[in-house]
Amino acid sequence: MKKDKIHHNDFVIDRLTNSIVNTISGDSFATEVSLFVKSDLKDIKKKRGWLFDWSYELKSTGREVYKLTITSNLNVIQGLASLTVKPDHVLIHLIENAPFNRGKDKLYEGVPGNLVAYACRLSFQRGSEGFVSFHAKTNLVDHYIKTLGALHYGNQLMVVETDGATNLVNKYFKS
Repeated sequence: MKKDKIHHNDFVIDRLTNSIVNTISGDSFATEVSLFVKSDLKDIKKKRGWLFDWSYELKSTGREVYKLTITSNLNVIQGLASLTVKPDHVLIHLIENAPFNRGKDKLYEGVPGNLVAYACRLSFQRGSEGFVSFHAKTNLVDHYIKTLGALHYGNQLMVVETDGATNLVNKYFKS
């Protein structure tokens, strides 16, 4: 059996918001996280600016892929996350902002933070006390410590423990 490659995440927490925020107007928009399904793949292609192969994530055994949308516009995907629910934590394989939410001209801030908060919430719901782990690119280790309250467990392994997870969940999810 082929062993899964560990992806070293390079998502940037641009801003922790209580939803996502339009960078032009400053307006805040409520969001929804739901399962990403095969029919969603039609617009998620490298030729449209997406960086990763999300069909691979969907096909990978044990992974659940989630999409972040604005509640008033469920057809436009703001970002994606590939997660595995383990017995004692949730593992984030990959998080990606939509192409229009990257770079200096991005449309919305808060997408990666929202997706990490969702992983923490899922961890609480599945009985893992909010514990979330992911592998980070070396140059982002300190960034994740500062922005997410993550702990560095050696090499590139990052862990968000219960206190940090509680803070993120309370920020993004009111109920």
